[in-house]
Amino acid sequence: MSQEIRAAILDACRSMAGLGLNAGMSGNISVRDGGRMIITPSATPYDLMTPDDMALVTLGSGESKGRLAPSSEWRFHHDIYVSRPDTGAVVHAHPTYCTALAMARRGIPPCHYMVATFGGDDVRCAGYATFGTAELSALALEALRDRQACLLANHGMIACGRDLRQAMWRAVELESIARQYHTSLAFGGPVLLSAEDMAAATLRFQSYRP
Repeated sequence: MSQEIRAAILDACRSMAGLGLNAGMSGNISVRDGGRMIITPSATPYDLMTPDDMALVTLGSGESKGRLAPSSEWRFHHDIYVSRPDTGAVVHAHPTYCTALAMARRGIPPCHYMVATFGGDDVRCAGYATFGTAELSALALEALRDRQACLLANHGMIACGRDLRQAMWRAVELESIARQYHTSLAFGGPVLLSAEDMAAATLRFQSYRP
């Protein structure tokens, strides 16, 4: 099973550029695997990466194993899994519009009903801290409280899901909404949906499935 997870993570990483989520070596992806997580390695180009390069990090102790070190951002992946047992995959990337808003330290308000797919009436922007630090992890966890995605100030975004497919879908959807919100600001900003509008959208999404 872990070999399948490793291969799926690599496929997802290599798809990020085409999906408009990433460029170069930026970003990282992890998947929960029992009492550990499997995560992309540090400073390794996706086109040179192999499934066997993925690192293993034990949940709780943070102990890592593998021939390569885990991503420099392993800490917030780890802390998300420990604090949120419903999360099965985490995608972190630096897509253009999410990052542009994060550089302005601006979250995404209820400008579109699809914001409800992230668990609330908005997508928060976490405060700034140096990448890879415990401080950044704490800020990310606070921004993710009752949410499935957040922006990271002057950095990028995080999207969570019950599995890798859902986390990737949320990452793509987040960048799409960020682009639409960013564009609307050129016209004076969007007309925001009310709390009642968002509650109705959330209710509809509860039965939205194949």
